[in-house]
Amino acid sequence: MRFSKIIITILCCMLVTSTYAENAGKRHKRKTYRTHLNAKKKRAGKKAKKKAALMFREVVNDSGILCEDTCDHVHGIDMSHYQGDVLWETIANQTPTSYVYLKATEGGDRIDATFERNIVMAHVHGLKVGSYHFYRPKTDQKKQLQNFVSQCIPEEQDLVPMIDIETTGGLPTGEFCDSLFRFLELVEEAYHQKPLLYTFRNFYNRHLLGQLDGYKLMIAMYLPEEPVLADNRDITMWQYTGKGRVQGVNGLVDKSRFMGNHGLREIRFRHW
Repeated sequence: MRFSKIIITILCCMLVTSTYAENAGKRHKRKTYRTHLNAKKKRAGKKAKKKAALMFREVVNDSGILCEDTCDHVHGIDMSHYQGDVLWETIANQTPTSYVYLKATEGGDRIDATFERNIVMAHVHGLKVGSYHFYRPKTDQKKQLQNFVSQCIPEEQDLVPMIDIETTGGLPTGEFCDSLFRFLELVEEAYHQKPLLYTFRNFYNRHLLGQLDGYKLMIAMYLPEEPVLADNRDITMWQYTGKGRVQGVNGLVDKSRFMGNHGLREIRFRHW
């Protein structure tokens, strides 16, 4: 067991090292872009405000309520190419939006088309940002890690990486869990911290019951009452709707909040 952990560590180091030069280029490019945007932000005038007002009219519903956030919990959203181009300044100015998780990658070779712009813009406008990977159980775990590491650059993360777990890929539950745990171990070795795990309540109860001790969970369940898992384990975050409305987004948004006394500090990215 100890020997296998050493091998896994060596492999992770090799994967991370192989993408270091590429990531350095991406860091420089995104830093330059952020600098340009910060300067542009200071010069923003009536044109930007007019655009924000137009977007506001597009997303407001008939009752005039933009968000179903009616409690004092810490709220946030997740974003991907499905939302298209968004107005990050408008999003950031909304008090309920304290954090955002951005889709970075999926499987072994898919990179979200909006990730690079989204992560730069979210940082420029002061949001706490994390990145997530959509897990494909039948795709080689090392290839998936390399894809994720190429985009989820530690220096750009405020929040721990999140793994989106929604499908078994047609595998029996046992094989699916073996595949998933191998990948989670690689992610933890690469980032030196456990990722946050996202899944649906029913999916957890069917395939992951009692298997994820030690991991923080974001559970998706789109019902009025708070989710409870069949094994009664603790839930850190709850994605309570896939049809949320947020100023600055011309469409529907996944919205989440922390459960109970949980808060942002618990999912802070630890920079070593």
